[in-house]
Amino acid sequence: MSAPAVFGNRIGGASVPAASGASFENRNPADARDLIGTFADSGAEDVLRAVAAAKAALPRWRALPAPKRGEILFRTAEILVRRKEEFAAAMTREMGKVLAETRGDVQEAIDMTYYMAGEGRRQFGQTTPSELARKFQMSVRMPVGVAGLVTPWNFPMAIPSWKMMPALILGNTVVIKPAPDTPLSTVNLLLALEEAGLPPGVVNMVTGGPEAGAALVSHPDVGVVSFTGSTATGRKVSEAAARLFKHCHLEMGGKNVVMVMEDADLDLAVDGAVWGGFGTSGQRCTAASRVVLHEAVAREFTERFVARARALRVGNGLEAGIEMGPIINAAQLARVESYVAVGQAEGATLLTGGKRLAGGTQAHGFFHEPTVLGDCTPAMRVSREEIFGPVVSLIRVGSLEEAIEVGNSVEYGLSASIYTRDVNKAFRAMNEMETGIFYVNAPTIGAETHLPFGGAKNTGNGHREACVQALDVFSEWKSIYIDYSGALQRAQID
Repeated sequence: MSAPAVFGNRIGGASVPAASGASFENRNPADARDLIGTFADSGAEDVLRAVAAAKAALPRWRALPAPKRGEILFRTAEILVRRKEEFAAAMTREMGKVLAETRGDVQEAIDMTYYMAGEGRRQFGQTTPSELARKFQMSVRMPVGVAGLVTPWNFPMAIPSWKMMPALILGNTVVIKPAPDTPLSTVNLLLALEEAGLPPGVVNMVTGGPEAGAALVSHPDVGVVSFTGSTATGRKVSEAAARLFKHCHLEMGGKNVVMVMEDADLDLAVDGAVWGGFGTSGQRCTAASRVVLHEAVAREFTERFVARARALRVGNGLEAGIEMGPIINAAQLARVESYVAVGQAEGATLLTGGKRLAGGTQAHGFFHEPTVLGDCTPAMRVSREEIFGPVVSLIRVGSLEEAIEVGNSVEYGLSASIYTRDVNKAFRAMNEMETGIFYVNAPTIGAETHLPFGGAKNTGNGHREACVQALDVFSEWKSIYIDYSGALQRAQID
């Protein structure tokens, strides 16, 4: 058997071990006996080196014309297309979600990279008439400087691309710290960028845990921080960034709702709730972890939904026919189990699932049954708190008004959906739901790169990822006035 691969930090275009010499193992969550590789366990000293490399590379990268930066991103997307199957298989091995989903993850990175490559020839500002004669004025975007990116494990190539590509096309340089559960996918993304001709030091990576993340967020030479993760950690990131007046973008938790009205197409609604609740084993910030059911269809929907959940095939995502993979690690599996117990203690009825799977081919992985809790109320913890696992709570209501009230009753505001054949109900819910994303006759997952992604309330801090709105996170506006009158002109006075 060959020795496991060894990965260092990526600093200045080279692989560099952690200054301490420490490392950590990356193992397959479907089979913990499968060691994918060892990675540098970084600390503050490693972050200092990475930020210094990014700062040194900034002047030349910023000076490169944006269309030329776009050409590098375009070539990167082409490389990702060519290596999609390879990178998807590697992602399934390190993250666990089924191969069809990891192909989608890589495809999101492809889409975002192509999209932002095009922004090399756009990045539109404004030109406006001056109130004075012989005076021209316009606005342009300017890079912030060094961008510090902290990314999660559930979309280990897509989310780094959402942050990295807009930062790069604007002329920023980057230091990224991926989640320690899934660093390999970020390594693969960086290698694609380097193969496409990205200059050394423009993107740097440090791997490791909270110490590295804290050092990156608090570094005085990091001008903008973009974080995706839990609301609790996001609050700490926000506080650290505020002390140094950094730009700060936060994408945090969700407790998303599917509302199934009395006139819904139940076949479609069940399909959507299964995909939204159990896709990626429920480990999405947009997962449909609550289903609010109109009492007229609650019984029939519940019977169909429970039967579908019970029939899902759970196992190694690389195997044919598997529909749901493992939980990411032992700690997260224990969290899911604890919430199932909490729900039952609060009075929820366990309709299916509820246990970890530990026999046969699942014996060495972190698997949990697709779980449905019935008779839930909006006040229950399982109806309010983000579980981040394959657990769906069913809540009955008597009207659209009550469904909207229940949907808005949580601290988060990321995604919501409604199943109805009534356009009036659809538009009312669309208008009244306090979320950044809304779907009609579709589940709460499935965002595309050319619309803004993000949420309200405790899900985020007002910024958005994807689309042109992502450029706002990583740029400063500069207003420029050119007076060609040859005389002093005083705005608002002359």
